Amino acid sequence: MAGASNTMGFYRKYILPRATHFACNLKPTRKQRGKVVPLAGGRVLEIGIGSGLNLPFYAPGRVEYLWGLDPSRENWALTEGRRAPVDFEVEFLEASAEAIPLESGCADCVLVTYTLCTLPAVLPALEEMRRVLKPGGQLVFCEHGAAPDASVRRWQDRLNPLWRRVSGGCNLNRAAPELLVQGGFTIQEMQAGYIPGWKPASFNYWGVARPS
Repeated sequence: MAGASNTMGFYRKYILPRATHFACNLKPTRKQRGKVVPLAGGRVLEIGIGSGLNLPFYAPGRVEYLWGLDPSRENWALTEGRRAPVDFEVEFLEASAEAIPLESGCADCVLVTYTLCTLPAVLPALEEMRRVLKPGGQLVFCEHGAAPDASVRRWQDRLNPLWRRVSGGCNLNRAAPELLVQGGFTIQEMQAGYIPGWKPASFNYWGVARPS
């Protein structure tokens, strides 16, 4: 048992961050980031900043300050010295989205990209995001999740238990729009569709929501 635990610890600490960085930096995903990240402005909280893949896509002059929240310092350290330069201060917060270490009403915008699929407790995390947003603030999102086609959805459901184990907790079949509504947000605008790639992981939702 100890050997298996050590192996999994090594995998999560050294292999998984690099695999996640690679998978989340493929061209179709970068194109999606380019659609949504420039919408963020003011004092921004990015949930799941990971290895900083969104940094090149923030619009110059729009962001005053960025909190980058992630439970894994290994992810953040992965590209230290190679991250895109930005014109605003970035503060890394090593914490979970279910317990954001910020004051209520401090953020103009929350950005979440390809992260809702992995959060262990999505609704408490969304409640926290709502808490830290100022009145009138917005949540900008881009997520993969449950496909509308029954055949693809069946494969998502079948593969999800194994996929979740090898991918650091990522779920193929979460319905992001429904989760946002359950978490107290109203979706103001949204697009959805398949992007190039492995079909069970390629149906995307992206848009803007505000606290209800």
